[in-house]
Amino acid sequence: MRRRKAKKIAILPDPIFKDVQVTKFVNNLMLDGKKSLAFKIFYNAVEMVDSKIEDSTGLDTWKKALENVTPSVEVRSRRVGGATFQIPTPVRESRKESLAMKWLIGFSRKRNEKTMSQKLAAEIIAASKEEGAAYKKKEDTLRMAEANKAFSHFRF
Repeated sequence: MRRRKAKKIAILPDPIFKDVQVTKFVNNLMLDGKKSLAFKIFYNAVEMVDSKIEDSTGLDTWKKALENVTPSVEVRSRRVGGATFQIPTPVRESRKESLAMKWLIGFSRKRNEKTMSQKLAAEIIAASKEEGAAYKKKEDTLRMAEANKAFSHFRF
């Protein structure tokens, strides 16, 4: 590596739940630098989840959904002797969290509810029950890695 490692920027916890993970999620959710709007969308979504699910709080359901969507392995393309192989590799901890958040937000944007808060709430509820598009994406990634397990010896 020729260049020095990039410094990690300290992320402040969010104002209501005092959780750094919530702030990271909101930063991924934010469009055009409108952070206050992104916070409003997230808090409304958590409130909706809270009202729909009785046995746990909205934040706990969101954390469970994030945990259910988090991938453990992924496939990476690698060219070996003219052929391209999909090689399963374990995912770094920071990338796991990042992928889970991006999948949850991306698939909630594609849903058919009216507002973004409703879309996000519906995707969080689906992911916490181990269903929905984001959870399916995780399962597909896992299945792809399982299918290409024979090529894992190319990893180094």
